[in-house]
Amino acid sequence: MTTLPSYSLGTGSLSARQLSAAIPLLPRNAGLTLLHGYRATISHLYGDVCKYYPSCSAYAVGAVQQHGLVKGSALTAARLARCHPWARGGVDDVPLHRSFRHELTRHGFVVPSTDDELSSPSPRKD
Repeated sequence: MTTLPSYSLGTGSLSARQLSAAIPLLPRNAGLTLLHGYRATISHLYGDVCKYYPSCSAYAVGAVQQHGLVKGSALTAARLARCHPWARGGVDDVPLHRSFRHELTRHGFVVPSTDDELSSPSPRKD
């Protein structure tokens, strides 16, 4: 069972045909690997203490998935800055990327989309 929000998981997979398209996603997935490791080990030591839903580490996973490693890290830093003893807390979902064109695996990693419409150029309309 996972504690990630449902929008952070998918059914995508990586095929051999998509390997070259997956290279730009390597930094994002490396960051996700570190976050998954943190969530599997250190996060359990703290228990359920977050005032926000999703928790800060789940927010970080969603932010990196949607926006990449750099912008996702910045969004996570802003979220951590909002998390203080006087915060009201509540639901604080990651803003979804307007043109997210990738798929998520069942473990939360980002892979290129298999949608042929996105990967092939649109036909000319002369």
